[in-house]
Amino acid sequence: MKRILAINPGSTSTKIAIFEGNEQVYVKNIKHSTEELSKFDTISDQYEFRRDVILSELKEAGFDLHSINIIMGRGGLVKPLTSGVYKINDLMKEHLKMGYSGQHACNLGGLIADSIASVIGIDAAYIADPVVVDEFEPVARIAGHPDFERKSIFHALNHKAIARTYAKEIGKSYEELNLVVCHMGGGVSVGAHLKGRVIDVNQALDGEGPFSPERSGTLPMNQFLKACFSGKYTKEDMQKILVGKGGYVGYFGTNDAYSIEKAAIAGDPKAELLEEAFAYQVAKQIGENACVLKGKVDAILLTGGIAYGKPVVERIKRYVSWIAPVAVYPGEDEMAALALNANMILNGEVEIQEYK
Repeated sequence: MKRILAINPGSTSTKIAIFEGNEQVYVKNIKHSTEELSKFDTISDQYEFRRDVILSELKEAGFDLHSINIIMGRGGLVKPLTSGVYKINDLMKEHLKMGYSGQHACNLGGLIADSIASVIGIDAAYIADPVVVDEFEPVARIAGHPDFERKSIFHALNHKAIARTYAKEIGKSYEELNLVVCHMGGGVSVGAHLKGRVIDVNQALDGEGPFSPERSGTLPMNQFLKACFSGKYTKEDMQKILVGKGGYVGYFGTNDAYSIEKAAIAGDPKAELLEEAFAYQVAKQIGENACVLKGKVDAILLTGGIAYGKPVVERIKRYVSWIAPVAVYPGEDEMAALALNANMILNGEVEIQEYK
């Protein structure tokens, strides 16, 4: 059985897992203190520190590093690219370090994976379906003014993995189906999957589409513009309104969707209204994507942490179940998604792409 190491860096933690085939045999979420990370000027400067912590954890857990056959890193904010598996090369490492499409801890995934591969003597490490997967049709890029362009940044890894999981369950290939996939977590992304390509999706990273636990989503532009020039807010304040202090945080002071759900069940009218508004906005985004697919939708897939909430799922279903069957896949198992891609590499089921 081939052994896979999956690496998923977050802002204050690094999650690692070992798989043997599809079976997860080890998982560890390594926490990093503010004091530890404050020593580094940039995110990319952290990769050697995090690499060494991972190597230490694996050694302590009793794993022979040389028993690892393939390493998968969470894909970062590299240049826009089509979906798939990419071998980490020098150009990709350069783009991960500089933050080609932005700075985020996920940029460390490829850097750490490549470095560990070098340490243990594996020829190559890989990323799969990074957040900048871009399969837009030209019409989807038009924003409404020539100075602006819509961009594809979304939860591509989970979108693609869930879509493939659903396809396998019904005995079809992902490339045969038209799907609307809705990821609901700290951010919400809803994508139109046309025969294996995400031809449109809201830019969930910094404020397009439905509001979420900590993002405002699409705001009334004239009101937002007036606030920008009111003198009341700094640029940083406005960025926080978009991401960090929007959504449930703005209304309730918490990003815990479960606590809002409990309050709604208990009869809190504000919580009930906001949970219904969340479902309403998500459903509208699903409807948009059904239009993108010209009404030919085989299924609607709901995933992400908020999909654990049965009341909000039922609210969304009431709006959209007439469009297509709704299937629910709670949570976002990015480690399993990375392992799925690793197994496709090992089984020769996917073509490894070159980053250029």
